[in-house]
This record gives sequence, structure tokens and C-alpha cells, in this order.
Amino acid sequence: MKILVITDLYPVDENEIHTPKTIYNFVQSWKNLGHEVKVIKPNFLFNSFLHKKPFYKSGIYGDVENINYLTPFWGNIENKVKTNLDADLVISHMPSGLIFANRLGLNFCAGVHVSDIEVLTNSMYSVYFKSELEEAYKNSSKIACRSFVLKNKFLKLYPEFESKTFVAPSGIGFEPVKRNWQEKDKIKVLTCGQFIKRKNIDKVIKACSEFENIELTVIGSGSKYKDLTSLSTKPIFTGQLLHKEVLAKMRESDIFILPSVNETFGMVYLEAMASGCITVCTKNDGVDGIIKDGENGFTTGTTTEEIKQVLGKILNLKDQNRILNNSYNTILEYTEKKTAKDYIKNITG
Repeated sequence: MKILVITDLYPVDENEIHTPKTIYNFVQSWKNLGHEVKVIKPNFLFNSFLHKKPFYKSGIYGDVENINYLTPFWGNIENKVKTNLDADLVISHMPSGLIFANRLGLNFCAGVHVSDIEVLTNSMYSVYFKSELEEAYKNSSKIACRSFVLKNKFLKLYPEFESKTFVAPSGIGFEPVKRNWQEKDKIKVLTCGQFIKRKNIDKVIKACSEFENIELTVIGSGSKYKDLTSLSTKPIFTGQLLHKEVLAKMRESDIFILPSVNETFGMVYLEAMASGCITVCTKNDGVDGIIKDGENGFTTGTTTEEIKQVLGKILNLKDQNRILNNSYNTILEYTEKKTAKDYIKNITG
């Protein structure tokens, strides 16, 4: 099958550090399944500079065509496109990708991310982008929400699209580890993310500092580093680590917690589950819906007290292995190969 992906959420260079590999991983999985995949990256330059994305000239880089536009896709946009638009399946992600696909008059599946909800609900986008995005969803053949939480939010805004809307989660790309809970003097808790406000790592540090039997490791870097390190002398700060090093730390940890908000999905939670951690995500955000509170992990609010309570609950459980077993069985359903297959099946089935 020939698949055309249209999105600005894609690394032109696969070694880009700050570009999420969410869609990239889907593309690689589809290629591994035998599909021919091309990517068009429509790049609205103002948005690119605003978010400090790496700059590339317009052109074809392997299977990716980067196309720069000074205006948000006004006028004739097709005259810049060199990639053959003839495809069996067109999948678009991010507002610019959806608007671009719709302007080209293609039959496409539209993805929903946190950024889409922001455009649809924030008044600053009402002049142009909101109406364009609404038109794109109306004309799309299917709508793929990146999480159960996003699907619920999207359908509250546009219940008329329910019949063509489905969830398209990501999957892990390594063999899950099955571990048993070990009682010991120090329970190892891990958190990982950019040191920015919405990750709420400060609340994790404060909550963990109240437990004598918790050893907290913090992975990451960012503008809040000095603020975080000043909160307590107890946590171990590792700095930014390579992905394989993060996974190694997960396999050494007992609990993973990240009460982050405004997450489109949150691969780090699935990776923690697959590494044998009891995993805690934010209630009504990210992977809530995959993680079910008290069944295969836990959900928490974002206050220090709520985080303290959920940690205490885990430490006082008599059946931690039940949670770990359920978590392992859950993650077997969320591999890269299976989620990639399911994505296409939900569009074509």
C-alpha cells in the first residue's frame, strides 16, 4: 500500500533531539510492514521560528519533503509540492498538516493532538486556523485521536463526528519486561521529563521528600533546573540521558510517576510499564484510559498532597504484583507493530 503522511511533526533528520518521533515511529512501523511511505512536511515558517524548530531549506530529504511557506497555506500551495500525491492512504497530523491536506483536496485521515484542541478552543486562533481546522475535520474520511482522553475532549466539541472517530495510540518498540515487586529498605521512584512547569516535577520532589523509604531519581534538563534542585537534597539528578539509558533506569526502578498536563499521549508511561514499573500518570490526561487507576497502574491529580497519597497507596498495597501483572498484560497490546496495524485497519476497515 502507498501511504502519504502530511505533518510538520516529523524530523527531517532522524537525529533531531527536540522533534518528537511519534509519527516517525508509525512511519517506520508501516515501512516494516511492507508499505511504501512518503512524508510531506508543510512548514509554516513563523510557527517554526516561534517554536525554535531546526531550519531546513525546501527540498526532498530521503523520503521526506520539507516545504517552507511564509503564509499559512494561502493561495496555490500545490505548485511547491514535488512528491507524488497519488496514494492509497493519506494520513495527516497536526493543524498545519490537516489544513494542508484539506487545501489539496485529498481524501485523508485527520489526527487529533493536544495542539488541535488548543486551536479549536483558544480564541486567538478564531480568525483563521479554527475555521480551517473545522473544515478539515468535516472533509476528512476518518479522525484519529492520539489518546482516549483526546477522543473524549474532541467529541465533546464535535459529537457529530463520532461515527468516524477512533483512538490511534502509540506502541513500544522493545520486548516488555515482567518483574515482581521486591520489598526493600528503599523503594526506587523515577520521574523523567523536561524541567518545565507543566511536567509538575517539583510536586513529585516535594511529595517524595516526605517518605523516608523512597529514593527519587530525576531524569531531564531545562529552565527549572535550579528551582528543582533547591527543593530537596534527597533526589538524584542524572541530567539528560540517552533513550537507552532512560530505559535502563526504568528497569532499576519500582515506581514511575510523572503528573504532567497537556500531554498528547506520553510514550514514557508505556515505556515505564514495559520496563516493569508500577506507573502513575495524570488523571484525565495523556495515557489515562490505557492506565486504569488501581488496576494496571494509578492516576493522580497534580498537587503535592495528591501525589503523596498515591505513592502512599502503592507502598501500602498488599498486592503490588497484581498491578504489575495487569500492567504487563496491558502493554502486550501496545507494541509498535500492533498499533501501526490497528491504525491502518481503523481507516480502511
